[in-house]
Amino acid sequence: MQNCMFSVDVEDWFQVENLRGQINRDSWDDRELRVEGNMDRLLRILSDHSVSATFFVLGWIAKRCPALIKRIAAEGHEIASHGYNHRVLGEGSQQDFQNDIVASKRLLEDLTGKAVMGYRAPSFSITDWAIPLLKKAGFLYDSSFFYNPYHSRYGKLTIPQHDGVIPLQEKFYEVAIPSLSLMGRSIPWGGGGYFRLYPIGIFCAGVARIMKEQGDFLFYMHPWEIDPGQPRISGIKRSHAFRHYYGLAKTETKLKRLLKTFRFVPIQTRLGAAHK
Repeated sequence: MQNCMFSVDVEDWFQVENLRGQINRDSWDDRELRVEGNMDRLLRILSDHSVSATFFVLGWIAKRCPALIKRIAAEGHEIASHGYNHRVLGEGSQQDFQNDIVASKRLLEDLTGKAVMGYRAPSFSITDWAIPLLKKAGFLYDSSFFYNPYHSRYGKLTIPQHDGVIPLQEKFYEVAIPSLSLMGRSIPWGGGGYFRLYPIGIFCAGVARIMKEQGDFLFYMHPWEIDPGQPRISGIKRSHAFRHYYGLAKTETKLKRLLKTFRFVPIQTRLGAAHK
């Protein structure tokens, strides 16, 4: 069986866009930090299933939890960047973006002693102008493109295909979040809230089909998705509450089923042959 890729966006429950309307960025330092406990559980689950993964770490988290980042790297996982401040691309200038990715990359490399080769934009908000800046900063790949015409926050790239590992420039790749083609429509199938929404048997069947048709499958999740005990925020839009809280109690069980069904590797392992 060919290996799938496994990735985790290392951010905490209060940093997600769905809760942004009620959680001010200035209040982050006053919020309950739950990422360390959730990551401890997630790392044990991956170890139990002999899975190595790519962890897209937010610089804000790395600054406050350096021992956690060192532990992830020491356990054989790939450390990649999720930026520093979890700002959606377009909120600031291109110079702001460049400063953000350089600061995050430098911090993660200082903590682990290893080169950071991958980047994922907050809320998949990648755009064309960011790609040359990522390559200039020393990244090998971006993994932010999520073709989903039904989601307003996701960014766009001018690329020849929507799925799989896509060469963008010399020695630079896009590793896209997968979608499933069904009845002429592109259905999001990479993980996150979609993983929590679909029954696990149906999700696994979709993964198998994507692997057969495309040869690659990339899964993504967040540590807070295995944390049904996280604080509940009132006053947010009903659609945002559904996206964030639905299915949290079942995620861990479904994740273990997924890990038993497929083999997973870090993104950089998959790109190793292509980069030689």
